Amino acid sequence: MDPLRRQLTDPQVERLLKAVERLLAFDREVPGQVIATLLYIAAHDNCHKQALEQDLKFTTASASRNTDKLSRLHRLGKPGFDLIIKEADPSNKRRQQLRLNKRGQRLIEQIKEDLYGNETPDVSGQETTKVNDQEL
Repeated sequence: MDPLRRQLTDPQVERLLKAVERLLAFDREVPGQVIATLLYIAAHDNCHKQALEQDLKFTTASASRNTDKLSRLHRLGKPGFDLIIKEADPSNKRRQQLRLNKRGQRLIEQIKEDLYGNETPDVSGQETTKVNDQEL
């Protein structure tokens, strides 16, 4: 068998690879925890950092490090990926809320396009529906 043969055997996994490559464009060595943090925030937009810590089983320090990397400014004033906004919860200033900014929203939309094309999964467990069709 030719070692350079590139026969596609699983197009779904190839689409997943394309989505991961979008994330690697920010940093070729982006840690898995940073990716998990971004995807958690995208799935639970405007969530509390404490919920992220509990659900992903991160320490407070790990969650802070990962959310800092996704924010505009990382540690010691270094630039972060600028994909999320961290802000104090208005009802409890000691708690932080996490949400995607416009750049993060665009990235997640691109990732969803990579994964699903014109289809979007139906979270109710029913079949997928076409986004551009009127039958949603």
